Parts: sequence; structure tokens; C-alpha cells
Amino acid sequence: MQFKNIHLLMLCVTTFFAMAGGSLLAPVLPDMVEPLKTTSHEVALLISTYAISTAIFALAIGHFIDRVNRKKILVPCLVIYGLTGLVSYFTSDLQSLLVLRFIQGIGVAGMMSLPMLVIADVYKDHRSLHAMNKVSLALAIGSVSAPLIGGGLANLGWNYPFLFYVLSLPFAFVVMASLPETRVQRDNDNHKGILNGFTALKELRILYTVFLSFAVFFILYSVLTYVPFMLKNVLGYTAKEAGLILAIQGIAIMLMVPRVKTLAGKHSTILIIATGFALDGLAIFSISFAHSIVAVLLLILLFGAGFGLAQTTIDAQIVKIAPSESKGGVLSIHNTMKYIGQSLSPLVFGIVLSYFDLDTVFIISGSFGLLVALMTYLMKSSFENSGDEHRIEKEAKISLSHQ
Repeated sequence: MQFKNIHLLMLCVTTFFAMAGGSLLAPVLPDMVEPLKTTSHEVALLISTYAISTAIFALAIGHFIDRVNRKKILVPCLVIYGLTGLVSYFTSDLQSLLVLRFIQGIGVAGMMSLPMLVIADVYKDHRSLHAMNKVSLALAIGSVSAPLIGGGLANLGWNYPFLFYVLSLPFAFVVMASLPETRVQRDNDNHKGILNGFTALKELRILYTVFLSFAVFFILYSVLTYVPFMLKNVLGYTAKEAGLILAIQGIAIMLMVPRVKTLAGKHSTILIIATGFALDGLAIFSISFAHSIVAVLLLILLFGAGFGLAQTTIDAQIVKIAPSESKGGVLSIHNTMKYIGQSLSPLVFGIVLSYFDLDTVFIISGSFGLLVALMTYLMKSSFENSGDEHRIEKEAKISLSHQ
């Protein structure tokens, strides 16, 4: 079966569902405190438990992902995602919900890794960047719309947002029936599972790209976690208004992602990533000095543009440079680092906040972004001297010139 645009759309829908796994519930957490007879601190575990589970099982799935057909992993992951959502709707105690969220993380781990792996199977060179743009756009749409969907469903009841996850069940049947199997069968399939992925990290380019995956989400969650506090404490905005303001960064990502392909035809991918981190670092650093809503909105837009540049190109970069024999393992490690970044960010900056203030949080996070931008720029020669960066850029430019 030939791989078509409709199949790429299925990968984008899968990514959208995966993105909604966490962001859908975020605005609903305050409404869950009373019916679950718990505290705001404990109910927040519904997010962190899910993120930790996803990070763990991304590695576990990576152990055999290169040895198993893609759909044999993806379809069960979609079913787990939907069934745990359905059971959660009928659950009324926090402990059971935490167990279900942990199980749901298994499904999300596969749903995050498999679209990137299928793209690596099907698309080569500059076409993989175009496909990753579509997936990144789905992520951006999810980051904007999922909180709005969750908040809207919560008007019907605190447990109604869980029903959104059930949509993955009919979608799983569509994937099972329609998505082509893309794994290339090899005669010498003697993989050592995730160990092959870790072995690939010996190459500096792969190791550094995986670090960038951690760094970009570490920075993102410093914004998502602490900008609402600044908006409330300094500018007097409510949590709902803060959520709408943060959605602007998702809009900026949606506007920027389609332009990454054009930029990649003119500049090296590593330079695009460095520029993205520079914009993010500058935006976050400047938030500590922003005392008007107009300034904050502009800086959030700048941050979203930088994140769109960096995150999209990092994903395309890892797909391009990961060895074919351990690509699944490398992508699983890559995705695990995203969830480690988003889990550690509130923890690290929470410690900073306990000793200092919000301005210090933004100054440190922004400085980290600028430092990563500088390090990435200095790594430019290491990536380009590999030989295939120049070749791929040349092919991309030729392709664009024919369009």
C-alpha cells in the first residue's frame, strides 16, 4: 500500500491526541479538587504522574520498537489511551485516577514516538522536514485547542474532559485498517533494543540533538508554569485569562512552523535551531522586566516563534541523523528527554522561586536559552562537517527551486 497524504494526516491526528494527553486536563484541575476530596497540590499529580509514566515507557517501547511492526505498537497504544479515558470518566477517587493516568502514559509514549519513526521510514532528506512540519503543526494546534476543549467540556462536569480521550478508540480501528506498514524488514535483525539507541549517542551530533530536545521543553515549561503566576501577581489577571494569553504562543508556533521548510532551504538546520533558542532566551529574559500586558503579549509571541523554529527543526534533525538500524531507539530516547525536560522544569525553578523571586526565575531560564543558542551556534561546524548536512541542504534548495 502506497503511503499518501491521508496517512500523514493520521500521524498528525495521533500527535494531536498525544499532545492533548496532558494539556487537556490542565485548566480543569481546580474544578477537580472538591469532587475528588483532595488538595490542589495532590490533584496536580494527575499531570506529573502522566508525564513521568510517558518518559519511562518511551524508553521501554524503544527497547523493541525497531524489531516490531509499527502498527503492532501504535494501535494498542491508541486503545490504551482511549480505554483509560473512558474508565476515568466513571472514576471518582484520586488514587484510582492516578493509576489510570500512569497507564495512559504507556499509550502516549508510543503515540509520540511512532509518528516520527514512520516519517523516518517513508520520507527522506528534505521531505522528512516537510512531514515533520505537519506533525509539529499538529502539536501546536493541540497546545492551543486542547486546553480550550478541556475547559469547555468541564462546563458539563469535572469528569467530562476524560471522554475526549475516547475518540482514539474509533481512530485506532481506522489506523489498523488504513495505515500502511512502513517498517523495513531486515535479514540481519539482531537488535539489542534500546541499547542500540544509547550506543548511537556516542556520536556527538546525536547526543547534542537529544540534549536540545530536553532543553527546549525545559524552557517551554518555565514559561507555561510561571508566566501565569506573574500575570496574576503583577498584572492581576485570573487563571482563565492567563490561559488565553498563553495560547498566543501556540498561535505563534502555528504561524512559524510552515516557514521552517523555506528557511531550511536557505540556512543550515543547526543555525535555525540556534536562532530559535536565541529568540526564546531573549523573550523569557525580557519578561522579568515587562510591566504591561502589551509587552508580555509581544514577548509571548516572540517566544512562540522561537519555540516553533527550534522544536520543529530539532525533531527533523534527529529523524535525519539517527542511524537506520537504531532509529526507533534513538527517537524514543529523544521523546523521553522532552518529558524529562517538562517534568524537571517546574521542580528546578520551584527551588529557585523558594529562595528568590519570579524575576530571577525568568532571568535564569532566559539566560539558559541564550547559552544553549550560543553553544548550538558553536556546534555548527560539527554538524556541517559531517557531510550529509551540506548534501541535504543542497537537495532541499534544488527541490524548492523546482516548486
